[in-house]
Amino acid sequence: MPFRCRTTAPRQEGPHVRPRPRSRLVAAVLTIVATATACASTPGSPPPRVGAVILADGYELGGYNPVAGHGEAGESKIYDGLLRLIGGEAMPGFEPALAAEMPTVSDDGLVWTVTVRQGVTFTDGTAFDATDIAATYGAILDPASASPLATSMDMIEAVTAEDPHRVRFDLKYPYAAFPTKLLLGIAPAERLSGGPAVESPLNTDPVGTGPYTLVSLRPDQAVFEANEDYWDGAPQIEHLTVVHVPDDNARAQRLVAGEVDGANLPPRLAATFTERPGFEVASNTSADWRGVSLPAGNPVTADPAIRAALNRAVDRQAIVDHVLAGYGRPASTPLPEVYGAAYEPTAAFEFDPAAAEQILDAAGWIRSADGVREKAGVRAEFTVMYFPEDTLRRDLAQAFAADADRIGVRVSVQPVDRASLPDRLPVEAGLLGGGDLPYDPDPQIYSTLHSSYARPGVGSPYDNASGYVNPVVDAALDAARRTTDPDERAAQYRSVQSAYVADPGYVMLVFLDHTYVSRDTEYTGSTPILEPHSHGASWGPWWNLREWTRP
Repeated sequence: MPFRCRTTAPRQEGPHVRPRPRSRLVAAVLTIVATATACASTPGSPPPRVGAVILADGYELGGYNPVAGHGEAGESKIYDGLLRLIGGEAMPGFEPALAAEMPTVSDDGLVWTVTVRQGVTFTDGTAFDATDIAATYGAILDPASASPLATSMDMIEAVTAEDPHRVRFDLKYPYAAFPTKLLLGIAPAERLSGGPAVESPLNTDPVGTGPYTLVSLRPDQAVFEANEDYWDGAPQIEHLTVVHVPDDNARAQRLVAGEVDGANLPPRLAATFTERPGFEVASNTSADWRGVSLPAGNPVTADPAIRAALNRAVDRQAIVDHVLAGYGRPASTPLPEVYGAAYEPTAAFEFDPAAAEQILDAAGWIRSADGVREKAGVRAEFTVMYFPEDTLRRDLAQAFAADADRIGVRVSVQPVDRASLPDRLPVEAGLLGGGDLPYDPDPQIYSTLHSSYARPGVGSPYDNASGYVNPVVDAALDAARRTTDPDERAAQYRSVQSAYVADPGYVMLVFLDHTYVSRDTEYTGSTPILEPHSHGASWGPWWNLREWTRP
């Protein structure tokens, strides 16, 4: 996708650039957008930067340790994985990165062997070889590291450097989605000294083989420079600066003031830039869902009738149209249509508030004088938490609460800081997101729905946050995970979705199209890609920054 300075109307929308009609915005921000100048041909505005990009990100900076989860989905600018993603309009493909060629797999699917690319060095000057691969994966599997990725790597029995140029992965069971696990960035063995991953020096002083190296880090700013010795050729964008700007409106203001070249913005805010000369609004399709957890530890949200009714009470298309400004799709399960044969189109909830009320009536939830339903002395009311800095989650939570109120279920919407929200999830609902590694159905859905993650201490607090238990879903998930036959896998995932809608554990709301705004530049090379849950400045037009070129 080209990013060029222009003074005429925006170019026609394509498959990954989707202008939408303007919608209302906070008055102060709209005034700034309306009056600011943002193109090099406009007097007083900064010209496009040559060889440099400054991006505003809503995510905190630091945490650059792959053992602690950095770059799990292949987006790191600092590290390479054995494989990397190939962009495009459909499901992304994989190609060799630190692997010299695609892995070979044994007939039983239990042994994956990777030939390692030779002549690669880390940014500290040390040589890269198979020992570093074995050490990185070994650190994740080591309980002492307390790696958040350990549970997701459960299929790995052992990782062995057979010689400097070949590494062997022995699996506990066949796992067709294993290429998704080979996107992980590789760190030098010497830097993996053991102990908790969150305390590793790599979090603030990373050493990788990637296209960029970190040269300075502050809480509000990270500065990267191109790796001139990069094995795949030094990037033409030589300087990358990422500034931490948690507030959505503040990122928009810094864009129109010319202080930054790009930012991730919520859809309605991004839509206000579609008619502004000098800006590109890009949207990338994602498998990133937003939904409301319905915890089993809460007497209201644990009730099957409440769960079934709420799923029919929500007008998902209206949420897409008004809250997302059209940038997204309705969601009934965690699997979107992009998964092709694994997607079950009939596994969807129709907007039917009358049916929702009938379900509640039949289950004994009767409206009281104030309109809120009650059953056996329990009022149908609960809280939905959201991160206070995330205005999109706030708006989604409010839309959900409004629809729930119409069927007699009272929902309070409450901002809760990131540090304390996970501890409250067992008994209070949250406006959550998922789809951390969407390049196969297994990592997209398994930890969200499988009952093993409902047990205390398994996975992260966000895995199966509803405490959902459905033996039919478990059996289909396990069968799909352990077969390598694509037709069988697809059939099992369709069974998962059908069983889930018959007994839902969340109220899935939408799949997002991630929206980004950038100033026009003279560089080309950005391509769309299916994006994961994380979608800050590492993604969007900049996910493949190393490939950008200047005519």
